[in-house]
Amino acid sequence: MVDKTIRQEFDLAFTHFRNSQYVSAYNMFSTLAKKEEKLDGLRAALLYTLAAECKTSQGKNNRDEFIEAAKQYLKIATKDDSYRAKIAYLCAAKCFLRVGKHDDAKDAFKKFKKIIPKLVEKTRPVLIVEDSDAVVMKLKNYLQKLGYNDVHACTTGNEALQVGGKLLQAKQNPIVLLDIGLPDIDGDVVASKLLESKIDIPIILITADEKSSKKVHKMISEGATAFIQKPFTIDDLETALKKVETDEVILKKQK
Repeated sequence: MVDKTIRQEFDLAFTHFRNSQYVSAYNMFSTLAKKEEKLDGLRAALLYTLAAECKTSQGKNNRDEFIEAAKQYLKIATKDDSYRAKIAYLCAAKCFLRVGKHDDAKDAFKKFKKIIPKLVEKTRPVLIVEDSDAVVMKLKNYLQKLGYNDVHACTTGNEALQVGGKLLQAKQNPIVLLDIGLPDIDGDVVASKLLESKIDIPIILITADEKSSKKVHKMISEGATAFIQKPFTIDDLETALKKVETDEVILKKQK
């Protein structure tokens, strides 16, 4: 769970970024990144990446920030389990590529390819809320490959609230894959009602909007766990699902 003060500082930094106040945003993102280095390497890496994007928007050299982000990802890769290590190596490779460190990128990518996570069948239910049949089929296929076999699909927000309510009443805590644009009620309304029923229900947003969009940012700040932008890959979905699992482990330890 993110400290309330850190979240407030992050929200303010993001507001500066959205308002093109890149110097202020950079200073806050980089300061937060340094704080997070000892607490959460993943968040530190993401914050360094955001700081780098601030420099990009100013037309400045962002080499140092991407290299720091890559270093954080490599630390995660050497300390965590095989799944997180695989994703961390891939993220490090991307950061190195952004600054032209091709040998380092190649080395990280080789390590990424060598890791084959063990497939474990997941008993936890997943609730897909999506009005596109094609996207639903794609998600079901990916979920099956990732070991999730208890999958429920809804095409409307109202149906999702009914199915989600039944799963929660049965003492199950489904992972919700939620499309923001639904034919009856908006995804933010669905998310809000589900979170009212269970404050820690994991919600992964799936949308064509960018993460910096006002609605996506609002839903994440109000409790959504992760974000996937369309079109997405199985790696994108796997990363989001792993974030859900990681956040819940941290929360249990804090309790």
